[in-house]
Amino acid sequence: MRPLPALYARMLRYRVAAMVWMFMLLGAAHPDGIPAFSPALGWATLALASSYVAATSVNDIADVDVDRVNHPGDAGRPLVNGAARERDLWRLHAGAAVLALLAAVPLGVGGVLVVACSLAIGIAYSLPPARLSYRTDLAPLVLAVAYVFVPFGLGAFAAGRALQGGDATLAAALFALFLARITLKDFRDREGDALYGKPTLLLRHGKDATCAVSLTALLAGDALMLLALRPPAAFALLLQVFVGGAAWMLYRLWQADDLRREQVAIGAGARMGNGLLVCVLAWLVLGGEGADDAIRFGFAATLAALFAGSFGLLAARPDEVVIGYKG
Repeated sequence: MRPLPALYARMLRYRVAAMVWMFMLLGAAHPDGIPAFSPALGWATLALASSYVAATSVNDIADVDVDRVNHPGDAGRPLVNGAARERDLWRLHAGAAVLALLAAVPLGVGGVLVVACSLAIGIAYSLPPARLSYRTDLAPLVLAVAYVFVPFGLGAFAAGRALQGGDATLAAALFALFLARITLKDFRDREGDALYGKPTLLLRHGKDATCAVSLTALLAGDALMLLALRPPAAFALLLQVFVGGAAWMLYRLWQADDLRREQVAIGAGARMGNGLLVCVLAWLVLGGEGADDAIRFGFAATLAALFAGSFGLLAARPDEVVIGYKG
């Protein structure tokens, strides 16, 4: 039996965890920047990580047969590779859920309620009778609630502020951007999903519809982001570089005729999405520190250049990209 702390670290899949923590930081930084580090931010980070581990552990139990097809040899799937038993993941789920709730206590009643909601979603998503992961239209929406609204709310509570009207627009923008991304997960998992009858958007409605839904969500997220931030023209145009890059990768995905090229396009588009979030966070944090717009834009432009360079390498040399999700 693998010790629970080691299993906890394995189930905390760092790529997704980093994105979820980014949403938490955006919730903390809006609208006036992140306050000096406080224990509350640490507790929120632990609560978020633990609620995510609780969700992934129960999802791996529910989807072990599908994962054997979609993720053979994946180090992040201990049931598939034999590193853990089902009862180990049940113990991890229970322990992580308790830890998430305890870590939320310093955040107040709002924090505890948000974490409890996250834990409930994790169970309803994976297990009968609800098993929302098998609901074509609901599955991505429920994931977006758990991966965006929950961390955003925890970030706000950790910053010691109440949620306000302006938060709704920014959270809606992040919700739409995440929806554009999570909809494309179906491409990676379609072999196992088809074998076990999982009615995903891709399998039920095809590639054209899936790409169209993702593009619509991307454009809606872009519009809502501009509405939420009301940035000067220079920063607004900078954000369009990221949106344009993601849209181009969607076009490449739509044209791709093999699995590898599809995954490269999805990965490159996700890289641009990450860049957009990092630049928005930098804009908010520097604004909270009193930096003028010229300094904020200069810093964001530097970050954008780094992401654009990485994106350019992926786009120009797709045959050299290493796809690691299959282990």
